[in-house]
Amino acid sequence: MTRERLDLGNLGERLALEKIKGLGYRCIEKNYRCALGEIDLIAKDRDCLVFIEIKTRKGRSIGYAKEAVTQKKIRQISKVALAYMKANNCCDTKARFDVVAVNIKGEREEIEVIKDAFELAY
Repeated sequence: MTRERLDLGNLGERLALEKIKGLGYRCIEKNYRCALGEIDLIAKDRDCLVFIEIKTRKGRSIGYAKEAVTQKKIRQISKVALAYMKANNCCDTKARFDVVAVNIKGEREEIEVIKDAFELAY
């Protein structure tokens, strides 16, 4: 991955974190990794555990970022989320999957939080 793409991803993650904190979420973990893969952010929204996928794009429509969450990615995130819940003894906790789409157009940033973006799939 190029340095430019890494920097764009880091910027998107920072902006997404600011956005969800502004909505009242409490960040639990960033870039959670296990043998099955990675989840960008894990947060609490009131009594709900939220697994968040962040998609950042530059100079495209916000829809383009949202469409980047494929069925394959959804299955992988689902598996990692289940592993996290089992490892942290929170299988009885209410949970959902959100997507944060970030689009950078020059100096302008569009950020959209899609709550309940997809269902558990494995």
